[in-house]
Amino acid sequence: MTDHLIETFEDGVATLTMNRPEARNALSGEMAAALQEALQRLMYDRNVRVVVLTGAGGAFCAGGDVKGFAADTSRGAGGGGGGGGASGIEARVAGLRRGMETVKWLHEMPKPTLAVIPGAAAGAGLSLALACDLRIAAENAKLTTAFSKVGLAGDYGGSYFLTHLVGAAKARELYFTADVITGAEALRLGIVNRAVPADELVAAGKAYARQLAGLPTVAIGYMKRNLNVAQHATLSEVLDLEAMHMVRTMMTEDHAQAAKAFVEKRPPQFAGR
Repeated sequence: MTDHLIETFEDGVATLTMNRPEARNALSGEMAAALQEALQRLMYDRNVRVVVLTGAGGAFCAGGDVKGFAADTSRGAGGGGGGGGASGIEARVAGLRRGMETVKWLHEMPKPTLAVIPGAAAGAGLSLALACDLRIAAENAKLTTAFSKVGLAGDYGGSYFLTHLVGAAKARELYFTADVITGAEALRLGIVNRAVPADELVAAGKAYARQLAGLPTVAIGYMKRNLNVAQHATLSEVLDLEAMHMVRTMMTEDHAQAAKAFVEKRPPQFAGR
């Protein structure tokens, strides 16, 4: 257990709040480990319909702990130890790579993931937000890749997610320059799905999460697989996958209930089964 990550659950929505406000929720080893444990567990919890990732104290996540890097440059962002030499580098790479599985779970878990961004989202913190399916930000939130400002190449999948969201040229610009953009600008670029005034974010984020929790969870999980594969597969491969997933969702309770609701001309009530 750690107080670096707060977990709450209400009405099908599991909320993970990164909780180091004094450091703008910079990733600590404790926080990274807690995120991994929570995401693996929530992924398979059928009571959880949506996973929300946010930050405490007006920030989302300022990325890796740069002060910690400066104090101990022998360690990587993912907590991998080791000194110099080939074996030390390999250990550090392996440790960081294990930590980076967090974004894979956010991206691939068979239920919606939502980043609620109240403020600073930088470096690996921005990557965590980009790994979620959807993002809602305060209009004045500050987003930046940040890595070039500290002489680093970038991690936690940001280069993958940002390229798919805004295209190669814009992603290169945002990575090379580490320009800071606001939540409102991020909306125009397609990086976030919604941007609202800061004082409305908590309520808007909760409403967005409740909306997602009311969706047919099983079908959403299959949609995610279709959409993720569509980023790199051929049309024939996507058609094969869609056919399989369409038939599987035809066999769900949610589909049967929704078909009945359609005939009866009433809104469906999905149970996630």
